[in-house]
Amino acid sequence: MKYIIAVIKPFKLDEVREALSGVGVTGMTVSEVKGFGRQKGQTEIYRGAEYSTNMLPKVKLEVAVDDAIAAGVVEAIGTAANTGAIGDGKIFVLELAGATRIRTGETGAEAL
Repeated sequence: MKYIIAVIKPFKLDEVREALSGVGVTGMTVSEVKGFGRQKGQTEIYRGAEYSTNMLPKVKLEVAVDDAIAAGVVEAIGTAANTGAIGDGKIFVLELAGATRIRTGETGAEAL
């Protein structure tokens, strides 16, 4: 099993969700986060004053999937989240040692 974490631009969330549904993902966790990478933040105007912020709003997706569809999930996220501009985000893939569905007690891939 794989645990896939993606940090993307917020306005791309619906496109990514639809792409993931198309490759067989049945659930995910979404969090609103802030961060920065190579883009180093942005300049904004608030009440007429210009200021710079180094933390940009992003969306973090967390998905646990079977090894068989992991590559397709990564490809789907990458394609749907891509704008071609700096700050599109990152995808991390981790080995998942185990999973348990609390309601039924199912473990492993059956719990996903």
